[in-house]
Amino acid sequence: MAIFTATLSLEVRDYECDFQGIVNNAVYLNYLEHARHEFVRQLGLDVVQLAQQGINLVMVRAEVDYRSSLRSGDDFVVETSLEALSKIRYLFRQVITRSSDGCLSVEAAIYVASLDRRGRPRAFAEVNGVLTS
Repeated sequence: MAIFTATLSLEVRDYECDFQGIVNNAVYLNYLEHARHEFVRQLGLDVVQLAQQGINLVMVRAEVDYRSSLRSGDDFVVETSLEALSKIRYLFRQVITRSSDGCLSVEAAIYVASLDRRGRPRAFAEVNGVLTS
């Protein structure tokens, strides 16, 4: 069950496009990551501060379906919702759509785990109190 949904509006920049004039597939992962960071920030968590405390939210799996290409100058929206799968695993469902016509560009399921400084799975009250409520 999604606990929260957020949207983030962005614009494609020229250097994000390949020689065909479309957004490179790897760049979509950057868009999705930025939207996830903004999403958890809106919930009151700062991923950089968490990492400095030894609390790491790490992507462990990404399923990305590319539907239609974005081009330089396109405005688009990234919608993000969150499901807590357990006390250490979370699923971010994300969709990217072009603003001008609502055309679906990307659908993604991003699995994240909370890890300690040594890279071991661990539940953290600081994270669970926000992401599972």
